[in-house]
Amino acid sequence: MNDLRTRTMLGLSVGTAMLAMAAPAAAQDSDDIVVTAQRNNATEVTAGGNVGVLGDKAAADVPFSVRSYNEALILNQQPDTLGEVLENDPTIRTTLGFGTAAEVFVIRGFALNSDDIGFDGLYGITPRQLVAPELFSSVQVINGASAFLNGAAPGGSGIGGSVNLIAKRADRDLTRATLGYTSDAHFGGAFDVARRFGAGGEWGVRLNAAARRGDIAIDNEFHSSYVLGGTIDFDGGPLRLSLNANYQRLRHQSWRPKVAISTAIPRVPAADTNYGQPWAVIETEDLFGTLSLEYDLAENALFYARVGARDGSEEQYTSSITVDDVLTGASTGSGSYVPRTDNNEAATAGLRVKLDGGGISHEINFGGTVSWQVNRNAFDFFAGTYATNLYDPVVVARPPSGFIGGDIDNPYPIGRNRVASMFASNTMGFWNDRILLTGGLRLQQIKVQSYSYAGGALTGTYREDAITPVVGLVVKPAEGLSLYANRIEGLVQGATAGITGIDPDTGAELPIFNAGEVLPPFKSVQYEVGGKLSLGAIDLGLALFQIDRPNAIVQRDPDNAGFLRFGPFGEQRNRGVEFTFAGELAAGLRLIGGVSVNDPELRRTPGGVNEGNDPTGIPEWLANANVEWDLAFVPGLTLTGRIVHTGQQAVNEVNTLTLDDWTRFDLGMRFVTAVGDSPLTLRFNVDNVANQRYWASAFSSFGTQLLQGTPRTFKASASIDF
Repeated sequence: MNDLRTRTMLGLSVGTAMLAMAAPAAAQDSDDIVVTAQRNNATEVTAGGNVGVLGDKAAADVPFSVRSYNEALILNQQPDTLGEVLENDPTIRTTLGFGTAAEVFVIRGFALNSDDIGFDGLYGITPRQLVAPELFSSVQVINGASAFLNGAAPGGSGIGGSVNLIAKRADRDLTRATLGYTSDAHFGGAFDVARRFGAGGEWGVRLNAAARRGDIAIDNEFHSSYVLGGTIDFDGGPLRLSLNANYQRLRHQSWRPKVAISTAIPRVPAADTNYGQPWAVIETEDLFGTLSLEYDLAENALFYARVGARDGSEEQYTSSITVDDVLTGASTGSGSYVPRTDNNEAATAGLRVKLDGGGISHEINFGGTVSWQVNRNAFDFFAGTYATNLYDPVVVARPPSGFIGGDIDNPYPIGRNRVASMFASNTMGFWNDRILLTGGLRLQQIKVQSYSYAGGALTGTYREDAITPVVGLVVKPAEGLSLYANRIEGLVQGATAGITGIDPDTGAELPIFNAGEVLPPFKSVQYEVGGKLSLGAIDLGLALFQIDRPNAIVQRDPDNAGFLRFGPFGEQRNRGVEFTFAGELAAGLRLIGGVSVNDPELRRTPGGVNEGNDPTGIPEWLANANVEWDLAFVPGLTLTGRIVHTGQQAVNEVNTLTLDDWTRFDLGMRFVTAVGDSPLTLRFNVDNVANQRYWASAFSSFGTQLLQGTPRTFKASASIDF
């Protein structure tokens, strides 16, 4: 209680101090400044976004579920990572990868790895593992398969949906400074400057930077983040150019890992317990950006091209934990070290033409996309194990070097891949575009080369071609109502077998016999029907879907005792319903949220084992509600609240273990006042108000593992626009 009181008083004292600095302006001017700033601070979700080769579209005009979270949401909620932004989405939950701090986003029951987050429509350009949100103006989500829309995701995920990040641009003149605090002792600052130049404002420059460091709410876990981004754009009528460059450097120390289990689920430790080791550190450094061009060849013809590149490096020390006794918490720990560098490039170009004739409109798209990726890495599995405890963690020295693969000091290439495609589509409009029929094909080729950790020799190559079609229909029977259906396929590079995995029977970490093997490309099929309804300032969406996909998991290797084998064992079918809503229910009262229900099933399993069971880590249902209320009787004050609910989820494929459902409550407030002619916004938020302890996710591709939810976290910030 004293801890809660101290942190609450800290947040309030920040606000009080900033208010005390505020000099009163003229009454009328001050009121206008506050009203404008409060409106600009409103958290919003836009019904629409970038729909791959179809371009920027309103959701009502496409046969897919698409929405975009705005820049104000990122500023208001102070998210540490991209996963905290996507906590607002009622169809997405976030977990971690196997043995890494990398975020994995579960959409429609399938993984979207951080490697496969798009940046301005290109794959491989977004930083790997963790993404700092401060650089982006919009986080766009498309639910469902998107192999035609965006091309195959080179990292081998994205069957259930995709996420695309849009860099900040100078859409208005802006000079903003921000100071922030996150409990326990995480402090930061940021600036954001944008200007338009030229006789007609044709030139734009935006520069933003943020730095933050310190301990977060998990005991002794340290995070630091340093980002710098800049965009120069030119809008000269028919010609539009944009150059974006970004730098990101992140460090997470003593990071809390997932928990491996076997035959029983342990009780949840205290919310802030950290069973990671002090030497568990991940450091990433990335330089990435894009160059874009658009040219209007005619009023009805647009040529576009975009290229992007990323150079990234990371060093990761991992401390893993496996629970041996669920009653006492006695556990076994192990460690590893993995250095890695990535050199990625991507490009796309196309032509979009609009034609009309005979009462039928056509929007024709054709073009191509290509991405190249080179991954250099090595590994060191530390010698031996150590004793620790889930509830009373034991700090140990970092174990000595053990089993090494590759060149630790200078990693050589372990994987190269190239994903290239050509696409063509036509959207035909009937009845004044109240009926829109889309058909398209994308011819894709995935080429993968694998190299040995023992010397770097080429060990495998495959080149696979596939055609991924799409058919979609939109019908608008009444103003504001859009009904749609689609059949679309997903295509991803076959998953790569990891080095170790968790035995699904015993929970022990075992080597994977076919480590490094790249499976053939996975092809999924999605059927979806739904509707979108716009009621003034409120947007509603409903989707019913079915996705079938080959299932890649680890099983005991029947031919090699003591080893696991990773492969496409059977099929997974996910059926579900999604309902989303966003908008202003009344003046000053905004609501973002929804509900999604998922019914996953394992099918065609080897020997019928686990046939009909639930796959692991896919909740039965999800629900979100994010509320903002501008209090008319207290000018400048906004109250906020959020509820996040996650239903039960299977922990193992035999379905003998199930995680309980959980609900989290967040509260906050914003206050806007005028300092001279400048608006000052003060924010105070509390995530997980009740400090509930819960297992958040059991999703894992390499064994039975649990991710614990974050503890109560206090956040405060102050922003002033000059």
